Amino acid sequence: MKFLPLIWNNVWRRKFRTTFTLLSIFVAFLLFGILMTIRHSFSFGVEIAGLDRLVVINKVSLIMPLPYSYEARLQAVPGVQMVTHQSWFGGIYQDPSNFFANIAVEPETFLKVYSEFVIPEDEVKAWLDDRQGVVIGKDLATRFGWKLGDRVPLQGTIFPPKSGDVWEFNVRAIYDAPDGVDKTQFFFHYDYLEENRNQGAGTVGWYVIKIDDGSRAVEMGHTFDSMFENSSAETKTTTEKGFVDGFAKQVGDIGAIMIAVSSVVLFMFGLVAASTMAQSVRERTSELAVLKTLGFSGPVILVLVLAESLFIAGLAGGLGLFIAWLIVQSGDPTGGMLAIFILPARDVWIGVGLMTAMGVLAGAAPAIGAMRLKITDALRRS
Repeated sequence: MKFLPLIWNNVWRRKFRTTFTLLSIFVAFLLFGILMTIRHSFSFGVEIAGLDRLVVINKVSLIMPLPYSYEARLQAVPGVQMVTHQSWFGGIYQDPSNFFANIAVEPETFLKVYSEFVIPEDEVKAWLDDRQGVVIGKDLATRFGWKLGDRVPLQGTIFPPKSGDVWEFNVRAIYDAPDGVDKTQFFFHYDYLEENRNQGAGTVGWYVIKIDDGSRAVEMGHTFDSMFENSSAETKTTTEKGFVDGFAKQVGDIGAIMIAVSSVVLFMFGLVAASTMAQSVRERTSELAVLKTLGFSGPVILVLVLAESLFIAGLAGGLGLFIAWLIVQSGDPTGGMLAIFILPARDVWIGVGLMTAMGVLAGAAPAIGAMRLKITDALRRS
């Protein structure tokens, strides 16, 4: 603690230079926090997706349907607990910018397969009893101000209704779920879709299969796919985790892009910090010689210089991460495109680690040079 005033005075010896170094590191970690939030948003659900849930899609593409008749055959396979199906609806509420996932499901089996969704019993019953009923996520209800009993019209972009211009739905249930689960989705009865669409009858989007033993996922997947080889609709089976990850990567590997951008930014501003520390030590050569003359050992000089570097990286980086966290707390700025907009604690700790690494690496060379500095050489240079 007795060296803190010395470290503080050395840091602010060149106020203008130190300020701009702090700003550069601040911007680097502000961007790091925002980019990691976006990365997490695009991979939501991947970490918590069930390994005991397999997803069967059309081998050609996710957008190609599968026959409804596959359900009974899949359910008959030993080791299968439950089979349900889902179909992407692609409906629009008022304006195309009001994006949210709306999916036709088989209610009874859907609720059994996705037990993490928390819905009051009376609301479950109301949803099951209403053919036009819909269950929506808590966050989606908050976004549009929807409440139980509201009537919601959606324009069918993929499946126009047989009559009228829009599909009408009644909000019968609102689900909650653990952190990390998308609470912006909209689920309605597949039967309602099947009875009123004018194309695609007798087909579903994909099947979700809950199996007894998650360790047999690969084996079970091969079994399912072999059942439909050489058929008009061959299948491709993956774990739910793989399905969610692949769905997110349809617009590109966002995670890799975010990490690449963050790495470049941190590297560039790390060089700025290293240059600042090297210049600062060079300017204080004679002072370091005096400190050694007064009895400061080489290791103590090393620690003092590293402490300056760590202070600069920690102060600016910590403030940058804090501001990023505050920005994230204001919510999704895209109006619903990023269903889960949070800065994970894991990435915060990674940021702290990167600050420490930046401080050590930026100050290592100047600190070692200062430790090895000979008093006679230093006084001769001055």
